[in-house]
Amino acid sequence: MKKQDILILLFAFAFNICAAQSIVPSTKPNPAQQAMIDRGYGMFIHFGINTFNDVEWSDGTLPVSSYNPTNLDPEQWVRTAKDAGFRYVLLVAKHHDGFCLWDSKFTTYDVASSPVKTDVVKAVAEACQKYDVQFAIYYSLWDRNEPSYQDQDPQAYINYMLNQLTELYTNYGVIAELWLDGGWDKNPSDWGIDQIYSLVKGFNPACAVSVNHTIVNEEGKRDYTIPSEMTVNDKYFFQYFPSDFRLWDPKMISKFDQKQYIHQGESYYLPFEHTICISKNWNWFEKSQPLPTRDLDELEELFYWSTENNNCMVMNVSPDQTGRIREYVANTAIALGKRLQLAPHMPLPRNGKFISLEKHTTATSVWPDHHDNYASSAINDGKLDSRWAAKDLTASVEMKLDPNEAFNKITIFEYQDTQNLPDGFSQVRVPRIKKYSIAIWQQNQWQTIYLSDVPMGDCKVIKFPARYQTEKLRFNVHEATAPPSIYELSVINIPEADAI
Repeated sequence: MKKQDILILLFAFAFNICAAQSIVPSTKPNPAQQAMIDRGYGMFIHFGINTFNDVEWSDGTLPVSSYNPTNLDPEQWVRTAKDAGFRYVLLVAKHHDGFCLWDSKFTTYDVASSPVKTDVVKAVAEACQKYDVQFAIYYSLWDRNEPSYQDQDPQAYINYMLNQLTELYTNYGVIAELWLDGGWDKNPSDWGIDQIYSLVKGFNPACAVSVNHTIVNEEGKRDYTIPSEMTVNDKYFFQYFPSDFRLWDPKMISKFDQKQYIHQGESYYLPFEHTICISKNWNWFEKSQPLPTRDLDELEELFYWSTENNNCMVMNVSPDQTGRIREYVANTAIALGKRLQLAPHMPLPRNGKFISLEKHTTATSVWPDHHDNYASSAINDGKLDSRWAAKDLTASVEMKLDPNEAFNKITIFEYQDTQNLPDGFSQVRVPRIKKYSIAIWQQNQWQTIYLSDVPMGDCKVIKFPARYQTEKLRFNVHEATAPPSIYELSVINIPEADAI
């Protein structure tokens, strides 16, 4: 065989690999999507110039000199990820401010121009290789520092992005995922997503690529639909094409999430990647004031919710101004991984069987609304952004169940009042419900199986030492500081091995 023929065959082979892992009309995941689904659980890391200025977003004018970690330790970040059972690390290489965590030849707004010149992208990539954790990149399309961003010709800035992404994909090993953000600031067609996608697939065909706010209600229009409404196949459309998966930070899918989405009359399979914060105050960049983490019960239930049905989750666990993840934050992530019994190359754990979804409900009190936005049916509709709300401080919801189906677990996500923190983004949530109980109908009377006078909080998980069967269940609010409201009350049957 001639050398020329061998080169042609090699090119064809490489082309076929790339094509097989690029998005094409399908009703099942391609190899790149399946690899993403198999990863399933990643650690998001927000770290950059915002970390040192106690802000979530900045406009590209913060001085480079303000980036000054005193004990930078990217290996500790990745070691934490490994110990916590994360399968990949998703590093914010460049946020909307344009500050780059690597030495980019195309800007001086980067770590190389700062007091601490460590190439963070390189350090994280090398640590990922050391600890056998896959490496992924977040890259903001919106760059508030780069002059070419304002050029009347969109291609000028597209070229800038292609140059920077080429740096990332040629200098830092295998990148498993590219998470693009900030697309709302220009028309979707002005970002060159097709060029970015082709560039990335040329470097790594197995890399999964997407843009935040991937899907819209109508093709060609910026008319968003939230993920919990994506319950019908072939109803919604790509805003950014091509994309390998769906993103809508920080929204959650429903229990009835569907996977088929339309582009130019063709149907494509798209899994969903969730983003949540380990912080109870919902902050991405760590602040100088330590903030509490979420309770393990809530994190566990959000994990199950987010990773089932061939979807994924990244949880933000960010370093502080020293350049290390605070010990108590790392401990929460590691404790969650141990509770879930996460192990490399093993299937992710699942929740039990939900026996309450869309069962008939009635409430003694409902907040008045012409569109039934607060109806009792929201309490078990499989969505975490719809809610039942009462108009009275004491109220109850009754739910019919199949008496032939047993349960041994109940989870409750409470709607809470919020107070904004000084950064203009983070929030403190304040529970309303102070005393409540759960009763089931047995032998022609109500029998209380749970009673608490401890404020409910974000997510209450109740595991029972025995299984119950009943034709109806009642949730009673006995005391509240404001009209009680519940996102979701789920009645679940968990396997014997996971029960008390």
